[in-house]
Amino acid sequence: MTSSSARRTLRLLAACAAAILLAGGAGKETAAQVAWSHGQSVVPVYEGWEQNPDGSFNLVFGYFNRNHEEELDIPVGPGNFLEPGAPDQGQPTHFYPQRSRFLFRVRVAADFGDGEVVWTLVSNGRTERAYATRKTDYYIDDIVVMNNNGAGGQAGGGNDLFGNAAPKLQVDGDLTRRVRVGEPVQLTARASDDGIPAPRAVPFTPLLGGRCCPDAAAGLRLSWFVYRGANDVVFDPPQFDAWENYRDWADSPYAAGWETPPAPADGRWVIQATFSSPGTYVLRCLAHDGGLMTSEDVTFIVSR
Repeated sequence: MTSSSARRTLRLLAACAAAILLAGGAGKETAAQVAWSHGQSVVPVYEGWEQNPDGSFNLVFGYFNRNHEEELDIPVGPGNFLEPGAPDQGQPTHFYPQRSRFLFRVRVAADFGDGEVVWTLVSNGRTERAYATRKTDYYIDDIVVMNNNGAGGQAGGGNDLFGNAAPKLQVDGDLTRRVRVGEPVQLTARASDDGIPAPRAVPFTPLLGGRCCPDAAAGLRLSWFVYRGANDVVFDPPQFDAWENYRDWADSPYAAGWETPPAPADGRWVIQATFSSPGTYVLRCLAHDGGLMTSEDVTFIVSR
């Protein structure tokens, strides 16, 4: 048995153990902990603010899709906008299940002061808002980002996080491309990292209904996902989930037993993407070391 197949077997055994234990308590009243697969809203999240060297600030956003399975598309407009300013300020329009952190930044001037930026999302009949300010409690730095990404384990604060720098990333080719439906397009990305934090697999600990804090695999990883446009894209090879998928059987850096795949020897990740419907899409390439990340977006205009 290969090491990868052994890991898959152990992860499946962990999932089975979790299912048995959870089934034993299925008769208890747990309405407050119901996990919904569909029909719930997407909640915009204000992660906090960063200070730039020139004195300006970044207001950083992510989201929490309250569904465990449903992916939603909310185009920029009355159901997905920021204010004040232009409705489109780089926010996603495709929303994967559960939590996605530190997705985009809105830069504000040094004299932003007591100002406020609001991100509004309307989905499944509910309106949700995130209010971004420069209140002291919302200040974030790399240590905050790394621990929220799970690099320090569930307890956080791993000693091997200090001195970490975000991976370097370069996507080859034009950042806007035209392709046809059904026509595979090659995506090549080059990434490197400083080796901090040291590679670490997620412990083989069944989820058992909840997890108090993020816990993620460490080590340089790279994946593509749909940032804007419907998820009518097939990646070859398939990409692991970039969102926080904690299910024990998931192909996700947050799933029990998941280990970062070895990086290509030449530092080049080469995949193909095929679109099944016309439209305009934004695919995001994400290089992540388990703590810090670097991303680059490529826009595709897809015709028949």
